[in-house]
Amino acid sequence: MTTFIQLHLLTAYPAANLNRDDTGAPKTVMMGGSERLRVSSQSLKRAWRTSDLFEEAMAGHIGKRTARIGREAAKIMIARGVNEKKAAEWGTKIANYFGKAKSAKEKELKEDPLLNTDTEQLVHISPFEWQRVEQLAERLGEEKREPTADELSLLTAQRMAVDISLFGRMLASSPEFNVEAVCQVAHAVGVSTTVVEDDFFTAVDDLRQDNGETGAGHMGEQGFGAALFYNYLCIDRDQLLKNLNNDEELTQRALRALTECALKVSPTGKQNSFASRAYASWALAEKGTEQPRTLAAAFYKPVYGDDHITQAISRITALRKNMDAVYQCRGNQVAELNALTGEGTLENFLGFVSA
Repeated sequence: MTTFIQLHLLTAYPAANLNRDDTGAPKTVMMGGSERLRVSSQSLKRAWRTSDLFEEAMAGHIGKRTARIGREAAKIMIARGVNEKKAAEWGTKIANYFGKAKSAKEKELKEDPLLNTDTEQLVHISPFEWQRVEQLAERLGEEKREPTADELSLLTAQRMAVDISLFGRMLASSPEFNVEAVCQVAHAVGVSTTVVEDDFFTAVDDLRQDNGETGAGHMGEQGFGAALFYNYLCIDRDQLLKNLNNDEELTQRALRALTECALKVSPTGKQNSFASRAYASWALAEKGTEQPRTLAAAFYKPVYGDDHITQAISRITALRKNMDAVYQCRGNQVAELNALTGEGTLENFLGFVSA
């Protein structure tokens, strides 16, 4: 049976605009008849994946998203004496192996001769795959020839980057390169009703002020809100181990890094304006073979009153207990971290998740 790891987090943010919509306002969602602040799953995953904490913990095992695989290969070939036209043609063949290359018009190619070496979609490429692309481009540049079908077929590495193994890779044009995601991340939602406010601000023109002139040099406004967020993650541990070629040590490192990032790393939106950085105030980890489920139902009725964190912990704890009783779930082990009461330690929590 599949082993699932589930993380339930409560993280409190003061005035913030962590994740904006197309108007610049904080993202929201209607839940239980009231509007709540929301941080998208994509925003959370990118913040974790690109954080210093994750990059240091997973050094050498992190991929990159780019549309320029073929372009970089072409540049390597050009540097070794291949003419630009042939380098572009051969680079396009390499790009097409990872995704559909662009089909630019003649006018566009005059401005950028390597445009057709770019893929239409961003491609998540592992360090091992990129190393093979570089090696192939160098060999083609030295030998002044196009890549063979066998050489192209060897570009896909068996060893996947940790972030690709966790969050997956989907290429509609090249499904053979798809990697099944093992980590599902819910949108973080506020546990209480949201009031999105507007911060009116002005900027002073120092030179105008020095000349005795009054008035602002610039005026504007930006939306913000404050909330205690509930976030939920579900990780298929067995599939992660498989994605990482049954490397148990790397799997444990990946689980520790992901969990610590989820506890500590905040989205980057408007951080310079609000300094809205926070650690999780409370966290619950579940590990076992029971069918996973979110505990968001604890907050369909908004939390009210002065002590949102304590109320939220009580609600989520009660719902979990009742769900386990009703559905006769007895197979999961649990670990808890409570920063309000000082219960638990980060090291023990990470050790539980990764073991």
